[in-house]
Amino acid sequence: MSDGSFTVLADALVAQGLATRGTMMGRPCLRANGAYFASGGHVGDALVVKLPEARVREEVAAGRGVPFAPGGTPFRQWLEITDPSAHRARELLFEALEFVAG
Repeated sequence: MSDGSFTVLADALVAQGLATRGTMMGRPCLRANGAYFASGGHVGDALVVKLPEARVREEVAAGRGVPFAPGGTPFRQWLEITDPSAHRARELLFEALEFVAG
């Protein structure tokens, strides 16, 4: 498990009182103000975050993620992070938190 894994990042946000745990489509997830903003991914302990659609496209174009498509159809506002950098994963997680918290 890397420092950028869903489990490590989720534990930190929950401990700080910034998020609560839940499940979404059978996967562990994080919520803020009742809205889902992060989840465990398809492979291992990957991180999936909710971002504005344009930001998802930017990250995909830059090669730092892929559209999250659990049933084969991509979710427009969800990005599965493929950049293994823990720093990058944290940045996107906080961006997702800000996006749903408004």
